[in-house]
Amino acid sequence: MLDLGRGRSYLTVMTILTILTAPDPRLKLKAAPVDGVDDDLRRFMDDMVETMYAAKGIGLAATQVGVARRVVVMDLADKGETPAPQYFVNPEITWSSPEMEVFNEGCLSVPDQYDDVERPARIRARYLNYHGAEQTIEADELLADCLQHEIDHLNGVLFIDHLSRLRRSMILKKLEKARRLGQTG
Repeated sequence: MLDLGRGRSYLTVMTILTILTAPDPRLKLKAAPVDGVDDDLRRFMDDMVETMYAAKGIGLAATQVGVARRVVVMDLADKGETPAPQYFVNPEITWSSPEMEVFNEGCLSVPDQYDDVERPARIRARYLNYHGAEQTIEADELLADCLQHEIDHLNGVLFIDHLSRLRRSMILKKLEKARRLGQTG
């Protein structure tokens, strides 16, 4: 509910956005920085969170819903835990560890496909939060992997771009076959 003052309020309606799937060329666009956080951007981020939840994902970048702006939302809460959405506006990795770690990744824009991706084990990132305040975060494990994955989206990179040409080609062929059979967007 949004408080309009004097005891009046109205229910804010969230919009489920359409998630683009590979090989949509819009997924390859480099996202532009956001000038600042305002009510319109917060509504958009709320829609992104609802879209991510509806798709049963843990992260979503604005480019995945066709908006080439540097915005990421994530929620790494385990099933059954209270939702804990996180908002990253203009996220930028400022440091990454020399140690690497392999994670089995999937992606809402590459539905039902998973593969191992090697990334720095720890990172530090700077971003604006939901209210526009500048923040710095140090991350490891799933948080580090997910944030790097989503920032890749903002740079026009999919997790399959980290794979060999053969693996990437096999995944794209599976997606095309599923699309032809009407099993994916």
